[in-house]
Amino acid sequence: MELTLSQKLECPFPANAVSWRIGRKAKDGKSAILLAYIDARNVMERLDRACGFENWQCRYNLADSGVLICELGIRINGEWLWRANGAGDTQVEAEKGKCSDAFKRAAVLWGIGRYLYGLATPRVAIDQWGKWAQDPALPVSATPQGYYAELKAEAEKKKANAERKAA
Repeated sequence: MELTLSQKLECPFPANAVSWRIGRKAKDGKSAILLAYIDARNVMERLDRACGFENWQCRYNLADSGVLICELGIRINGEWLWRANGAGDTQVEAEKGKCSDAFKRAAVLWGIGRYLYGLATPRVAIDQWGKWAQDPALPVSATPQGYYAELKAEAEKKKANAERKAA
């Protein structure tokens, strides 16, 4: 099955490309809610593979408030289309984190990694250093295999409906 650009961009990443971080610790410090995220390098690779390295670019502007705005452009049918989002300083490597976060947020506007926002936020036990025993498993729908299976099922359903209407 030939994928559209949108489908190539929004396809979930392999489970080994998804990382987890603490979103919020419990008051007693013994458990935490985890949030899934991807690395900016995964986003760059996705853009290279889906668009071709010559058909995407980004540029950054600093807003008066200190928020860094990333504009992410993709050339579609010879024209550049742009989507933008921003981020402030992060707790770890503030400047680098700001660039990475702004870039990833702009990519979400193109569908890259957007599915991560819909994942459950599991509560896990953590030790005194904020570490947990095992990363949560992703639901099948948040894997490339699950995504392709859903696309195939949708295509088969459309085909069956078209055949039923034609009969």
